[in-house]
Amino acid sequence: MGDALARVADSVAAAYGGSVGIAVAGAGETLVGGDDGAYPAWSTIKVPIAIAAQRVAPADAQALAPAMIQASDNAAAESLWSVITPPDVDAVLADTGVQASVNTTKLRPEFSVFGQTLLTASQEATLASHLACVAGAGPVLTLMGSVNADQAYGLGHLPGARLKGGWGPDVQGSYQVRQLARVANSRGEDVALAITVLPADGTYATGQAMANEAANQLAPLLDALPTAAC
Repeated sequence: MGDALARVADSVAAAYGGSVGIAVAGAGETLVGGDDGAYPAWSTIKVPIAIAAQRVAPADAQALAPAMIQASDNAAAESLWSVITPPDVDAVLADTGVQASVNTTKLRPEFSVFGQTLLTASQEATLASHLACVAGAGPVLTLMGSVNADQAYGLGHLPGARLKGGWGPDVQGSYQVRQLARVANSRGEDVALAITVLPADGTYATGQAMANEAANQLAPLLDALPTAAC
């Protein structure tokens, strides 16, 4: 199935220009097609931040996580970031099988510290794959199932999608689009996916269109893809 993912990634990249990375993670198995480079996670990193807050500051998480996950509200994210520690987030990443640390250096003054954490599509798929068995993730997964409509493009078009997206410009001003999600196959089983989209024209609109097309081509593959680790 890795070849099938590569065909989807290549097809979308050929149609729009730029690059696409697609990853699917199951129990002990990760399939990747296209670009699996490490890029800023942008707002997808809000998922482990929200889980960390559920563990160490549940009252704050209850108050702020809905805006942070459903609307991708940056002020809410900064508020939660202030009541947890980077090791709290690293612990969540480790629990989901992701060997990475949240960024703690202000790399770009206009953007959050945590959003510049570098993750690959395969790492984000691994995170999504293990969410259902990680302490504190239940409420966050519920919120991921009802993100704002303007953010439910791409993987959000797939059945039963629980997702978080992230997007922002690189240092040249070209937008990068990230999504991680758990979606349902026809048997009602979860499939954990992540995509990275780097549109050649650098616009967020094209990035969204590319994510939509990737999801359209992934839909008929869901039943053949490995199911989430838990």
